[in-house]
Amino acid sequence: MRRIAVIAIGGNSLIKDKQHVDVKYQWEAVRETCRHIVDMIQEGWDVVITHGNGPQVGFILRRNELAAHEVHTTPLDVIGADTQGSIGYMLQQSLDNEFTRRGMDKQAITFVTQVLVDKNDPAFKNPTKPIGGFLTKEEAERFAAEGWPVVEDAGRGWRRVVPSPEPIEIIEEAAIREAVQRGWTVIAVGGGGIPVVREEDGILRGVAAVIDKDRASSLLAVKIQADLFLISTAVEKVAINFGKPNQQWLDRMTVEEAKRYMEEGHFAKGSMLPKVEACIRFIEAGGERAIITNPENITRALRGETGTWIVRD
Repeated sequence: MRRIAVIAIGGNSLIKDKQHVDVKYQWEAVRETCRHIVDMIQEGWDVVITHGNGPQVGFILRRNELAAHEVHTTPLDVIGADTQGSIGYMLQQSLDNEFTRRGMDKQAITFVTQVLVDKNDPAFKNPTKPIGGFLTKEEAERFAAEGWPVVEDAGRGWRRVVPSPEPIEIIEEAAIREAVQRGWTVIAVGGGGIPVVREEDGILRGVAAVIDKDRASSLLAVKIQADLFLISTAVEKVAINFGKPNQQWLDRMTVEEAKRYMEEGHFAKGSMLPKVEACIRFIEAGGERAIITNPENITRALRGETGTWIVRD
């Protein structure tokens, strides 16, 4: 019986740290992550990989700024497509090379994926998702004059923010499902997908927004009826009281326990909270189980030796 897993890989799977952001280091990180994923595929899993793109989007925005006096700038939806293509290429080639090294009759494919959002989503009136690097007050004022929403970020500087609407539908869902059924290893919904809205005549149009990658990955896992939703992140397990003397690593959480920990404020908004929320969404929509762990422990987590499992009550 075939088993399907959606694996959402975070920034640490692409960029290990702020001192090693060049493309050659990204290649090293991607190759390492793909080795762990292929271990899983070799054990019989059909896999769909989703990924973040935050740093890469920031790099392109910065290049836009530096080159604006000579070439046109790039809209945010097109930047999303650019990063899906480039990161997808790196994952795809690394997976294919690993398949070749192991003598596996497998191949990877990347879908530049659009994700439908509601153009009346309240998020469009309340942009909250930071993008790009930190700005001086003068730079922030200039971007604000150009129409960018800008906020101050905890005394560290100013940043542009964009809406983060809820994902409703994966436009390429049927193609992704068909590819998985045919045995392809699929890379899709990169960066949460390119946010698009549907006009009254049915035409799709890209919008300047960023969809949360974990939410979109959870939606995809539900839609293709995945057996497992796995979030690969920087830590081996989820913890409560993180960073405090009474920190406790968790082997297992029921949905009810996870919700209680969320209410108690154990998970940071920009870090673990969206991951736990995405796992809860998957299970409440009919999924069986979810795991949060780091790339090097994926196969151990699947054997129940580590990672944090989120299960039904």
